[in-house]
Amino acid sequence: MKKVIKDTPITSVSLRRYEKPSSIEGRELVKKVCLSLGLLQPGDSRDVIVDILHVMLKEKKDLSSQEIMNLAIASREQHKLSKLGIAHSNVRRQIRRLRELFLVEKKANVYRINENAKMKDIFEEKIEKLLLPSIHMRIKEYLELADKEFLS
Repeated sequence: MKKVIKDTPITSVSLRRYEKPSSIEGRELVKKVCLSLGLLQPGDSRDVIVDILHVMLKEKKDLSSQEIMNLAIASREQHKLSKLGIAHSNVRRQIRRLRELFLVEKKANVYRINENAKMKDIFEEKIEKLLLPSIHMRIKEYLELADKEFLS
């Protein structure tokens, strides 16, 4: 039996550039943020992460995962959206994704926007200055090794 090795990245980031924002607001604005940061795929109908981030931004306070789920359900009802993907296990998974991107932090058993900071500041401090340089450096290491092996 052949052993399959799974290449699992330590970290991954997908960034997308859209048209300059103009009159977009509310949930649609948060959806564009999620798309831009790779938290949501274009055309994906499973967009519960949008509601989770939206309610966390709107509430501006510490919330338990149950409170986040209840507020996300209310948001989806308000926007006349399906409740598919709103199971508690999926809500926790989406919160974990937000935490992995440093947008959300856990304190005791509650969650909040990282340090109650502005999203732009979180992006600059955590993603631009911390995450992207480490990914950039590792890619260069692989490219240098490939150059040595194949172009020397």
